[in-house]
Amino acid sequence: METFLIKALQLILSLSILVIVHEFGHFIFARIFKVRVEKFYLFFDPWFSLFKFKPKNSDTEYGIGWLPVGGYVKISGMIDESMDKEQLKQPAKPWEFRSKPAWQRLLIMTAGVIFNFILAIIIYAMIAYTWGTTYLPFSEAKAGMEYCEAAKEIGFENGDIPLYADDMKLEYMSGDAVQAMIEAKKVKVLRNGTDTVIINIPDKFMLKVIDEEAKFATYRQPNVIDSVIPTMGAGIAGLIKGDSIIAVNGISAPSYSEFSNIILKNPNKSMDIVFLRNGKTDTLAIKTDNEGRIGVYFTPITQIYSLTTEHYNFLESIPKGIEIGVTKLKNYISSMKYVFTKEGAQQLGGFGTIGSIFPATWDWESFWSMTAFLSVILAFMNILPIPALDGGHVLFLLYEVITRRQPNEKVMEYAQIGGMIFLFALLIFANGNDIFRFFFK
Repeated sequence: METFLIKALQLILSLSILVIVHEFGHFIFARIFKVRVEKFYLFFDPWFSLFKFKPKNSDTEYGIGWLPVGGYVKISGMIDESMDKEQLKQPAKPWEFRSKPAWQRLLIMTAGVIFNFILAIIIYAMIAYTWGTTYLPFSEAKAGMEYCEAAKEIGFENGDIPLYADDMKLEYMSGDAVQAMIEAKKVKVLRNGTDTVIINIPDKFMLKVIDEEAKFATYRQPNVIDSVIPTMGAGIAGLIKGDSIIAVNGISAPSYSEFSNIILKNPNKSMDIVFLRNGKTDTLAIKTDNEGRIGVYFTPITQIYSLTTEHYNFLESIPKGIEIGVTKLKNYISSMKYVFTKEGAQQLGGFGTIGSIFPATWDWESFWSMTAFLSVILAFMNILPIPALDGGHVLFLLYEVITRRQPNEKVMEYAQIGGMIFLFALLIFANGNDIFRFFFK
């Protein structure tokens, strides 16, 4: 329960920051061009709001709605989520959105997206300045990587160390590196410490990885013992701190996943475990308990290999933030083509999926990193040419700029309704996937 609350709080705080910044972008540009903003709300407020106030001599009511699925600013003289038809029946007033030149309206509508992307860059720069970038280089991970079954089917082997994805040098495991490998034509790896192997990546390989619902690759965790429980099999048999388990019953098992896959399937059995101690190989017969455990704790991979941390001063952090933000946006746009496949649609998730990405304990670096990435996503999604999103309004404005005539208000009204129906259907589908996965997977 505590884990759920921590993740939920992080999700709510993150989305609240993103919504406020997004809507403030619309708000501030509207005020620059002297357009009246009637409401500025965090979350939606159909029928009633949790909190609201209107400062003296202000045209804007500020508030918090009860439906936590976003937020909005109500701009005078604009067809938006409020569907205020009565206002649009009146003659246009000088302070209304519809009275302003198309270029001003275009800036007002794109400001939310721009502010979200700028926010992402600022956060990434802040992370670079405060914490730097810490990672485990592939060159340090001597045991290499472990790959999913889809990767093994096309030629990857556990222990391979990635070197290049096409012409891109791979430094360490990250979302960007994974996407580069999956979408490359060829990936070059180092095998057995000496051999260079080229692996051809087939078309639509990403769909196979998505369908498997497994991580493409993870660092291979060596079985270096940190401590043993004296009263259990390992302690009784004589394993000690520093021993490295490399095989079980004649089956190679140099990593934690390979070892646990064998040992946990053999409860209450004597297992011949091969290990290294001071460079020498030895074997012990060790009995598992009722759950297939032998009573060992392994050394974390971060204590086995040396991590690299790159630090940035204030001036260096700014271009680093821009670099990360642009890279995240490019990769997200590239991955969008998979959403319109059967495999991609099945992986769509709602608030549960987003919330699960946050760490189980409060960690500010992880929180800000996730918030920055969600800000990139929000910026891109909002600029899509879908009525009810900023991109839908931009589409109509571009039509007006090109044709020099305003779109029919009825057409815009019906488009707004259709867009809202589509978005609510998408919201229901994505959160329905979460519910299905929770109960049936």
